[in-house]
Amino acid sequence: QVQLVESGGGLVQAGGSLRLSCTATGSTFLINVMGWYRQPPGKQRELGAAITRDGVANYADSAKGRFSNSRDIAKNTMYLQMNSLMHQDTDVYSCTATRLGNDYWGQGTQVNVSS
Repeated sequence: QVQLVESGGGLVQAGGSLRLSCTATGSTFLINVMGWYRQPPGKQRELGAAITRDGVANYADSAKGRFSNSRDIAKNTMYLQMNSLMHQDTDVYSCTATRLGNDYWGQGTQVNVSS
C-alpha cells in the first residue's frame, strides 16, 4: 500500500512559478513510475509529466519547456517545477505512482493561475 500526499499548489499570476511536491509513504520500495495528472477544461485527462526511478522524465506537449519533473528516491518525493505558468494551467494536479502493477493516487493539489 502506498499513500501519496501532494503539496505546493496555490494561486500565482500568469508568468509566475510554483513547485509541487509529492511524497510517498507506506510500501515505498519498488515504486516504478511517478507522475502528475491534470485535466484541462475541454480536454481529456492527461499525464502532464512522469518520471522513472532512473530519472528519465517525459512531458505533455503543453508542459514541455516550462515544467521540469524530478525525483528523490531516498526521500520518496517527486517534484514538479512549474515555470511560465499560464491561466490554462489552472487545474488540480494529482500525483500518481505505480508499484507492482498497481496505481496509487494522491488527493491532488490545486493550482490557480490568474490571467
